[in-house]
Amino acid sequence: MSVQGGRDSRFPLFAALGAIALWGTLAALGASLSHLPPFLLTGTALAIGALPGLLHVRAWRVPLRTLALGVAGLFGFHFLLFMALRLAPPLEANLVNYLWPLLIVLLTPLVLPGWTLTRRHVAAAIVGFAGAALAIGAAPAAIDARATLGFALAAGSALTWALYSLLTRRVAPFASWAIGGFAAASAALALLCHALFEPAAAFAPGDALKLAALGLGPMGTAFYLWDFAMKRGDPRVVGTLAYATPVLSTALLALATGRALGVTLGVATVLVAGAAALALQGRR
Repeated sequence: MSVQGGRDSRFPLFAALGAIALWGTLAALGASLSHLPPFLLTGTALAIGALPGLLHVRAWRVPLRTLALGVAGLFGFHFLLFMALRLAPPLEANLVNYLWPLLIVLLTPLVLPGWTLTRRHVAAAIVGFAGAALAIGAAPAAIDARATLGFALAAGSALTWALYSLLTRRVAPFASWAIGGFAAASAALALLCHALFEPAAAFAPGDALKLAALGLGPMGTAFYLWDFAMKRGDPRVVGTLAYATPVLSTALLALATGRALGVTLGVATVLVAGAAALALQGRR
């Protein structure tokens, strides 16, 4: 392989790491805005996330099937996650939500023809999930009906994002900038649901900055980077690298909620890094 080819092969990994870094802030920002109704929060953030796509608005023209998949992925994932963070203990719900990297790795051969799982990929997924579990590292919370519903919604968000990430390779090819159209359509749907089903809500001081960070970061730029990584890279490897997200996400969420972190996070970081290295060896 030429040097240039080697660099090109790394671009999807760099894009995935960029998306992962941005997604690390999603739970903390979402929790800090939990006083806003979930449809309003989802719609406003996705509307902001659509703004970078306006630079290539012509790419928004995609088949209806592709648009439906995009709306189901972006709207469905975030609405379910934000609801889960309200109903269940946030750190524990975050753990359930981060089943999606494991699901991407394990569902790849079922959703994408021609792909197979090796023992190394399965081992990497298991090690990564163990690291994610330690990263959350919370004491068991009392499970009541409200928390059970929250955990179920978190599991639904994980499955939604895993399937969306893989199925984008099963529809007609589209430019990554089309994600802006998905975000805009999802925002319109969420804001319509807000108008129909939620009471009017006022933004608190400081919400504008948080919403801008949420929309332009984990609910905006991260989408474009992730789409590029999933289309151009090995989804088994990209899915395993995503285990870095709960480490960063847990640290930021713990800071936002005042929860203490100990040695557990250091151990989790080692496990997550080991899972990524193991997956990359399998790729070679």
